[in-house]
Amino acid sequence: MLPTPVVAAVVAPLVLWRVYSRIRRLTTRQRSKVWRHRTTLVFFPLLIVVLAALSLQTAPVALAGLAAGLPLGLVLARLATSRTKFEQVGGEYYFTPHAPIGMLVALLFMGRMGYRAYEYYALGSLAHHEFVTSPLTLFIFGILAGYYMTFAAGLLAWRKRAAAASAASADPAAPAITQ
Repeated sequence: MLPTPVVAAVVAPLVLWRVYSRIRRLTTRQRSKVWRHRTTLVFFPLLIVVLAALSLQTAPVALAGLAAGLPLGLVLARLATSRTKFEQVGGEYYFTPHAPIGMLVALLFMGRMGYRAYEYYALGSLAHHEFVTSPLTLFIFGILAGYYMTFAAGLLAWRKRAAAASAASADPAAPAITQ
């Protein structure tokens, strides 16, 4: 069995590389894919229900953190969506997210997970506390989940409006759609 510092020395660069690539992707132009947005709208609510059920069994007070984080994530996503650059090139849809807000949410969550990993390795598995008993962890997860769900819903709404506008401009006899 490898000692913990050796494992951390091997795993840390891989994690940092994935964090860097994820944050870099958050700041560049991306193709809008309906399946990805819909997956987000299914995955995060399911994960919230699972975490809430587990938290209810172990530490009901931690649910307050989740309940406080979700609306904050919603507000941040609405703000980010309003500052996102949307493009339609031919039949393809692209968006460039507002980088500062997306990076803030991602770094907040990754920082908390990094702290939880440190806590796990420093205190050992016997002293490790469950993920769902920490109101702060669930608060930060609530921000992340609220942000991604609202942002995905905003992208789907934009695509629907853009598709309707394209259809209306292609068919001059159709009534105009206003936003």
